[in-house]
Order: sequence, then structure tokens, then C-alpha cells
Amino acid sequence: MVHLHPVRSGPASTMHSPTHTHVDTASVLSRSIPTKSDISVENTNGDVPKVELVQDDLADPRPFKFRPVELASLLDPKNLDALEALGGINGLLEGLGTDGSKGLTLTHTPDNRSGAGVGASQRHDRQPLSVPAPHDRAEIEVADNPHSALMEDRRRVFGENVLPQRTSKSLLALMWLALQDKVLVLLSIAAVVSLALGLFQDFGTPQPAGEPPVDWVEGVAIMIAVLIVVVVGSINDWQKERQFKTLNEKKEERGVKVIRNGIEHLEVVVGDVALLEPGEIVPCDGIFLTGHNVRCDESAATGESDAIKKASYANCVSLKQTLSGVHAEGGALGGEHVSTHTDCFVVSGSKVLEGVGSYLVVAVGTKSFNGRIMMALRTETEHTPLQLKLNVLAELIAKIGSLAGIFLFSTLMIRFIVQLATGSPARSADQNGMAFVQILIISVTLVVVAVPEGLPLAVTLALAFATKRMTKENLLVRVLGSCETMANSSVICTDKTGTLTRNVMSVVAGSVGIHAKFVRKLEDNQARTNANRSPSPHRNSDSTDPRDDFSIDQSMLNTVLSRPLLSLFNAAIAVNSTAFEDVEKESGERVFVGSKTETALLTFAKELGWADYKETRDTARVVQMIPFSSERKAMGAVVKTEHGYRFYVKGASEILTKLCNSHVVVEQHGNSHSNAQSDDVEVAEIDGSSEENISRTIIFYANQTLRTIALCYRDFSSWPPPGMQAIAIDEVPYDVIAQDLTLIGIVGIEDPLRDGVREAVADCRKAGIAVKMCTGDNVLTARSIATQCGIYTAGGIIMEGPVFRQLDQAQMLEIVPRLQVLARSSPNDKKILVEKLRTLGEIVAVTGDGTNDGPALKTAHVGFSMGITGTEVAKEASDIILMDDNFSSIVKAIMWGRCVNDAVRKFLQFQISTNVTAVVITSVTAIASNSETSALSAVQLLWINIIMDTFAALALATDPASPALLDRKPDKQTAPLFSVDMYKQILLQSVYQITVILLFHFLGIKILGLEETSGNDTIVQTLVFNAFVFAQISNSVNSRRLDRKLNIFEGMLNNWYFIVITLIEIGVQVVIVFIGGAAFQVTRIGGPEWGISLALGFVSIPLGALIRLLPNGPFERLFILMRLLPKPQGDLPKTRPDGEWNSAIELVRDNLATFANLRGGRLRSSSFVVKSRQARLHEDKRVPLPSLMTMVPTLIASSIGAGWAPQSRGSLSDPARFDPSKSSAALWEGRLQIHPDTKPDDALYRTKWGFGNRPSAV
Repeated sequence: MVHLHPVRSGPASTMHSPTHTHVDTASVLSRSIPTKSDISVENTNGDVPKVELVQDDLADPRPFKFRPVELASLLDPKNLDALEALGGINGLLEGLGTDGSKGLTLTHTPDNRSGAGVGASQRHDRQPLSVPAPHDRAEIEVADNPHSALMEDRRRVFGENVLPQRTSKSLLALMWLALQDKVLVLLSIAAVVSLALGLFQDFGTPQPAGEPPVDWVEGVAIMIAVLIVVVVGSINDWQKERQFKTLNEKKEERGVKVIRNGIEHLEVVVGDVALLEPGEIVPCDGIFLTGHNVRCDESAATGESDAIKKASYANCVSLKQTLSGVHAEGGALGGEHVSTHTDCFVVSGSKVLEGVGSYLVVAVGTKSFNGRIMMALRTETEHTPLQLKLNVLAELIAKIGSLAGIFLFSTLMIRFIVQLATGSPARSADQNGMAFVQILIISVTLVVVAVPEGLPLAVTLALAFATKRMTKENLLVRVLGSCETMANSSVICTDKTGTLTRNVMSVVAGSVGIHAKFVRKLEDNQARTNANRSPSPHRNSDSTDPRDDFSIDQSMLNTVLSRPLLSLFNAAIAVNSTAFEDVEKESGERVFVGSKTETALLTFAKELGWADYKETRDTARVVQMIPFSSERKAMGAVVKTEHGYRFYVKGASEILTKLCNSHVVVEQHGNSHSNAQSDDVEVAEIDGSSEENISRTIIFYANQTLRTIALCYRDFSSWPPPGMQAIAIDEVPYDVIAQDLTLIGIVGIEDPLRDGVREAVADCRKAGIAVKMCTGDNVLTARSIATQCGIYTAGGIIMEGPVFRQLDQAQMLEIVPRLQVLARSSPNDKKILVEKLRTLGEIVAVTGDGTNDGPALKTAHVGFSMGITGTEVAKEASDIILMDDNFSSIVKAIMWGRCVNDAVRKFLQFQISTNVTAVVITSVTAIASNSETSALSAVQLLWINIIMDTFAALALATDPASPALLDRKPDKQTAPLFSVDMYKQILLQSVYQITVILLFHFLGIKILGLEETSGNDTIVQTLVFNAFVFAQISNSVNSRRLDRKLNIFEGMLNNWYFIVITLIEIGVQVVIVFIGGAAFQVTRIGGPEWGISLALGFVSIPLGALIRLLPNGPFERLFILMRLLPKPQGDLPKTRPDGEWNSAIELVRDNLATFANLRGGRLRSSSFVVKSRQARLHEDKRVPLPSLMTMVPTLIASSIGAGWAPQSRGSLSDPARFDPSKSSAALWEGRLQIHPDTKPDDALYRTKWGFGNRPSAV
């Protein structure tokens, strides 16, 4: 006999990859492939990896009956029909050569290769990514029987449970990549040319007496600037990669147990029968076989926040037939809903919450859901919008500089030829040769002067400074360029579960008794209570009057509960529960483990400071436990008390409340003193009014998509109760004792918003950024969360993924701008949405924490992942990691991104004006000079172009971010790098500086009233140099603002870098004038000359204020004429008004007022009714009803519309406004919902989508 035992297989966690090699299989494998004959792996999207296709084509599937793509497609998306087409679970077991209970039976001794077993994982022993050579079928010996297949056959056909390893880029490789930047290439060329000419001037030509050979310094200085940029940038990238690697090493190890024939194996392969245990992270895909009460949390993989129950294939088919109205014998699951909450598919990356079971492994490694997404993320980093614009600018500067150099060279050569022809001045052949070389040198110098040497340094310093500050703000920037890309993001597509919400089910609202309505953070969630807004101070004697209802913040609940009631409430939670508290491995924090409902209740009690659950549970003398049953929708516990026995029960509120005949009493100002000293809990009978109050509360919470749980109790004097027949003391039937209960309270449970999310979304809107939610969760929950955090607003649309993916390209492009919530979306839906937004010219950021967010994170311009709860797939795909998992940190990223962009543009405004001035002065003075010499010497230009620019780059790149940066809209991707205000400053500041410098250069002697001597000429040139430098210093201060506001000193005291650097520049300039002497061709000047040069330089500041006051219109037309700005696109608006429609699918009103047309049981023959009867569904294919639960709120709301609703008494918070029935029917029919606050005259209703669906006038 062969003895079977579970073999522990080691961690099988996927690796992170610092570099990117694009392998995207998700798009192909996400299609449903029912039979082998229907398989198609052709490259339909253009991004399907050739490696995967070649492997699938060349790998011989024999002796197995299925190819990897068939098995993988069963789970992405989950497809029961495809599983049926493959022969069901029995067909899979037979085709893979395994047994459902014994697992693989190995008849051959496998090799000892290390795989995902003990001591091995996907973290090491990876194989290089390669394509196997085609196998010659004649040479391959394969058995026809899959049961006798070798392990090598399984590895060959289905792959191993490892991911191909990629080598990280070395520091030298990162430096080489940094050198590919076009601006740096231009600078490198300029440096080589400048160095060559400088060396020739210094050592190839005779030097005037007293002048040091310094012409070579400029070329060396440019090279140093390039080196600084390359080193700083590459080291920054390298450090960020190492930080990410350290972060990723903290990820949770994944283990797996497999059942084999008694021989230990260090590998899990397709065909293995693996075991599921609580707390396990599933490492590979599979089909559930058998087990007990297995529930998985798939939120990290699919975004579904509810636990998914795992059932056998036979049970799932039976349930499917039952839901379809077909009678099926056997295999029922007690009437539970299948839909999205029960299935037989085990998805890699999901977590087992409870239960034990086994599953058949059908996909491992790169073929699994988790592995395919990881491989899809390996793409090369794109150029950021700013990088692209700077590359264009570099090419433009190179062209303009070259043209200026050619113009100067041509002009000087014409004069040189005329001089040769006329013989004046008289020069020897050597002198003529040197004159020609001097012309060439001055022309090349002009080109070098035109190049903005400090630009790449400014970008690098701004990014390095920002990323360092962002790290302190809990933002780990993996890709340096993503920082500035975030500045102009116009759309953020965010996941719901774990990103907007905490991914922890919590009690967010409830009712103790029937009157005390508590709400978590009541001040921010007034709509969560259905109590009167302002209770009457003169309370009615009738205690059941609805005016007795009052609202209270959840944190203040203890103030209205008596001590006996508080103790009762706590015991009802702690004793009647199987959840427990444990230490989480990753964070080290104590968390509750168990079903999400029970952990939510225990957390609720702990937050309120009630007695410790374990002490309460341990002291309770439990007589009988009644486990949860899907039939009765409840669970209970009987305990012995001092006065007898007490039965605690909790479960579905709509069921338990009907079994209650009394409720506990809670008053707004606490219970009366007479009862306060008693150990008894005050109760009151449930009359008609109380029953209505309870029903109203349940409906109110249901409309907000809260999961409502009722907690009740009943006291008995003896056990078993008198007159009850029981086999044993702990086997009293539930139905016998679950009656005449006392209601303690009703709680509403949901996955609540993270702190600060609502404010973050508001900040994003203020900054002109649209926020869209993409989630795998159901549409009702998605809408509730989107409404709470402010994403779903007037004019917005909600759509489900299955509807969205059926639209054609044109329809998608019309829908996307107004789409605010995409529910039940697959990973591919999210990726398509991002692609369509990019097609529309939007700069897209995506946030997410789950595996299902990976493709969209990588497709976006900027991807954000969560550092604590984020999966390794999400972190690998992201550019920025939110270390505190706070969505509001994105607002800080936007601020710092805009700070970087502004820093670069500030520097450009300063640098270009400096370069334009230097180029014009050099050209004019060289042409005017007989000796082809410039007004500014080579060393003076070195100080201005290199040192000053470097200092300015550092000063302007270190301005800190401020909330004021969120007060403007983002720039479009096609927006020019320079604005009209920037061009105005560059033009007029340059004109002023050129005028002053040329005026004093040519007429300085006369203006100062000096005699024409060489000494006085040096004084004038010193004054010119001094005035030019101080004009640049003043202009750097002026460049701190890019808008039309006049206060250029705002925030300067917060930037000590700027102050210190400016003082250093002033100090060095003073030293140069006093002791620079021959090296800088200057001399000491007196007080009047200092005063004039300082005054001329300082004029740049008031001149900047005057320029800001000038109207932009004439200048804009001038710059468009000069082709510095693009022409406006006709009469089309540049921005989209909020109320304007970009086109959407039709809206169908679920008008509850229809019931008002009832008369004598018949509908009046109104035009509305006739029109409704004649209406037809859209021609598009209907989407099947996703879940029966979708209809429940519709039926409830229809009751309200028929006149039952208590809202006529004014006690509800406008439930119709957020009523799920508004969209349930439309979404069921494959349509969408438009926000109820959308204006009736919205352009939507003038489109084919909205025709005939205009809301009724009120």
C-alpha cells in the first residue's frame, strides 16, 4: 500500500524586478477558451509577448490533453462554462493524469532540481527568460497516458513555479542611460568643441602679456556640469532601486502543501493536489476539489472585498442550474447565492480566511494569474512629458544657436574678405590666418553660449531635492521622472478596496434598541443616520414616537449606555464569536482573525474600550454553541448566568428582528437614575410603531449598501427549557429557542473610507484632477463608497465592466470622460480605461494595492502602490510607493510634482533670458569690433554661463512645495513649455539688458564723462560686466514667480538655499571686481560706478513687476506670429466645462412615481405609460443579471415608491437620492446610471445616449 502524506512546499512568492522587459500575457489569456479547437493566441493587441506564443506553439502538450493557455483561461476571468467544456473536474483530473484524493502518483524518480518546495521559492533559483528550441517530435518519447507522465513532461508543457530572473542595471549602465539625454548630448558636443578651441587659443597661439591661459576652462567646466548631472541622477536611481529592493524583501513568504505518493518533492507542478489552510497566501491557480467552509479573500487579486466561498465543481454547476430555473438533483449549498460570492476557482495571490480543503493545481509560474500579471509589468520606462518637451527645446536651441553662429561667421567672413581685398588693415599671411581662426572661435563660442548648460542640472537637482523631501512625506519615488509627471496629471484612476477604503470590514453605523442611532464620525457622515436632525426638546409621552430617535457619534456611545446594557452588548459580541486576536507577521500589530463580520464586531467593542473579549469569553460558561448556517443566517451561544441561562444570537437583521418581541431601551441623556443602579437591562415591547422604526432602519442601511447584523438575546430559567425535548443538553434545536427574542441592536458593516480620503479627493478636484474609481466589487458598494468620498458627482456615470468591454472604440472614447465609477471590472478593463484616457491626451495616474491593479499601474503615466498592504505585483508596477498607505499622500505627490515643474520653468525663464542677452551682445560687439572681440571676455562668460547658472539652478530648484500649487489646473500634455508670461519676461528682460549693456559698452566713456584711455575703457567694461551680473542676480529673484502676481519674495524665508546662494553670488562678484584683475579683465571701480552698476542690475526687479502688469493679448498674438506658441484650435474651447457632455450611453429612469398612476388596479392611459410600454432596450447585447442581490434594493425601493415609505414623515435622509433602484434595472439591462443631481439641461440629454431620458420636471 502506498502511504500518502502532505509534503510541505516552501515559499512560492514572486520576485520583484528593478528593470523592465515587456511580457504581457494577460490580454490574451483573459479570453474564454472553451475548447482546444477554439484556441487562438495570435497577436491581436500588438503587445502579446512572442516568448509566450512560441512556447505555447512549440511545446508538445502530450501526454496531457490540455495546453497551458486553456487552463489559465479558466481563471481569468473565472469561467464555469469553459470548465464544463473541458469535461468538468473529472475531465481535468483525467487529462492531467492525477487523482483527486491521492494526488500525483510518481512512477519515476524525478531529479533533485530545486523548485517551489522546502528551502526554495520564487525568490531564488530562477531560470533565465528563454525560448525553448523546437522539439523534434520523433525524438520526444512521451507516453499516451498522462498518469504515467514524467515530471520533466509537466515542466516542459506547463512550466515551473518560478519567474524568469532579470539582472538589475549596474551603476555604470544607469550612467550610460543618463548620458542618452539629448540636452546632455548637446552639452557634451559643446564641451568637446569648446575644450579643443580653448586649448588651441591658450597653447597654439601667442598670449598677450599678463593674461593667463584660461580659455580651456570653459570646456572643462561644461564637462564637470555634465558629469555632475549624470552622477547625481544615476546614483539617485540606483539608491531608489535599492530602497525598493529592501522594501520588497519584507513581502510575505508563500507556502504550499501538496499530496503525493509518499516521496518528498521540492517542486509544485500542474496536476498536483494542493491543500488550503487558514492564513495561507495561494501560490498557484487551481480548481477547488473538496473541503469544509473554505472562504478566500481575493481583494488583492480581483478587488472583491467580500469573502468568496469555495465549493466543488458539482455544487457550483448545481447552483448555476438552480439560479437558471433548472432543477438539479444533489449538491446544493443551502440556497446560498453563487454569483460572485461562491465559486470553485482558487486564484493565486488570494488569502485563505477560514476552512480547510484541497484544490487541483492548473497553472504555475508565468502561466498563473499572479505570474502573468508580474510578467506583464516588465516594460521599459517611458520619457516623461517634461523630458519630451526639454528634448524638443534642446533641438530648437541647437538649431537657433547654430543659425546664430553661421550668421556671425558669415558676417565676419564677409568683412574679412573685404579687408583682404582692400588690404586694410595691412596684415601678414600668419596674421590673416590667425584672424580667420579668431572668427571661427568667436562663432563657435556663440553656439556654446547659446546652450543652457545649467538646464539638466536644474532638472536633476529639482528632482533629487523633491524626492528627498517626499521620502520624509512617506512617498518612495522609484522612478525619478514620475515626480514631475505627476504635476500635470489630469486623471487619477483609483482602486477602491485597500486604496480608498481600509480593506477591513468595520461597524460604521447602527442602532442600539430602536432609538439610539450611532454613526462613525457623525460630523462627516450626517447622511448615515435616519434619526431626526433636531429632536424636539418637548418629548412626546409616547416613547415609540419617531421623534424619540436621536443621533450620536459612535465614539460617544458609552455615554448613553447603562452599565448592564454595555456589559450585555459586549458579551453578545465576544461570547457568540469564533474570531480571535493574533499578531500580524508583517506589521507586528495585534489584529483579529476570523470572518470579516465577527472581526468587525470585535474591533467595534475594542475601539469603545469595552472589557477584553478573551476575558469575557473565558469567564462565560458556555452550555451550547450553535454554528452559523446559511439556511438560518444566524449563529448563537447559550451561557449559564447567575440567574439562569442566556441565549445570545446574531445574524441577518431582516430575519432576527421578526423573531423579537421586545427591545432594549436607550435614552438620549442616559437611563433614569432608578434604573442606573439596577443590574437589569430596561426593555420595552415592540409595538407597531417600533416595528416600523426597525424596518425603516434596516431599509435605510440597505440603501447605503451596509451589511446589517442584528444582535439579540433571550433569558431562560433552566436548560434545556421546560417542555422541550432534547437529545443532550448541548443539542437543543435552534428553531425552538429562537423566538420571543429581545433586540439589543442593529449594526451596519462595511469597508470604511481611509482617513483623509474625502479631503484628498476634494483637493484633487480643486487642482483640476478628475478622480475615477475602478473596482472589481459590485456596483452598489462601489457607488456607495464613490458617493461618500466625493468621486460620484453630478454629471457622472457609473458603468459595469461587462458593459464597458462590449463598447466599440468610438463609444469608449465618448463614454470615458464622464465615467466616474467602473464596477465589476477585470484587470484588462482597467488597463483599457487607462489606454483610452491616454488616447484622449490625458496624463493618467493610477493608484492600487492589489495584483489586479498591476497592468493599469504600468500602463499609466504614473503608478502609485501601497507600501504596507500592497502586493509585490502592485509595487513592481508602480512608480511611487505610498509608504503609509494613505490616499491623501497623493496630494503631496501632486504638490511636489508641480514644485519640480515650476522649478524647471523658473530656471528656464532665467537661463534663456541670460543666454539670449549673451548671444546678442557677443554677436553685436564682435561684429562691431575690428579685432573680433566680445564685450564679455571668455572668463567673464564662464562665470556667467557656468557658475551663475549652476548656482541659479540650485537656488531655483529648492523652493519647497506649498498648498497654493493646488489652486491651478494641470497643463495639457500638448501645452507648450513656455507660457505667455514667461515669454514676456524673457523678451523684455533681454531687451532691457541688451540695451543697457550695448549702450554702456559703446557710449560708456561719454556717459561717465571720462577721457578715452585704456584704463578708463577697462573701468567701463568692468561696469558693464558688473551691471550684467547684478541684472542676472535680480532676474533670478524675479524668476521666483511664473504667474502675474507681484510678490516675488513670497516664501523666500522658507528657502534658505536661495538666500545663501544669492549672497554667495553677490560676494563672489564683489571679490572678482576687487581682486579679479587680469584674469577677468576687470579693475577696481569707484563708488559712482558701483552705484550705477547696482542700480542698472536692480532695475530688473521693478521691470519684472511692470511686465506682469502688461496685458497678455498683444504679446500672445506676437508670439504666435513668431511661432513660439501654437495657434489656437479654431473656436474650440480649451477647457471642458463641468456641465458639458462628451457623450455617454443612454440613461433610463427608474421612476418610482409611476405607482402614482395606479387607479383601480389599472394604469391610467397616460402618454408616459404608453411611451414606457413602447420603449425598447438598446440594441447592444444584454448583460445577464450578475446577482440576485442586485434586485433586493430594487424591491425595497419599489415598496417605498408605492407609498409604504416612511420618508413622507421626513425621518429619512432623502433615501431616493441614493436609492440603488435608480440604477439596478438599468445596469441589469446592460446600461448605466447617471448621477441623479445631473442638470436636466445637461448636454447628455441632447445625445443619442440620453434621448428620451430627460428627468421629469419637478
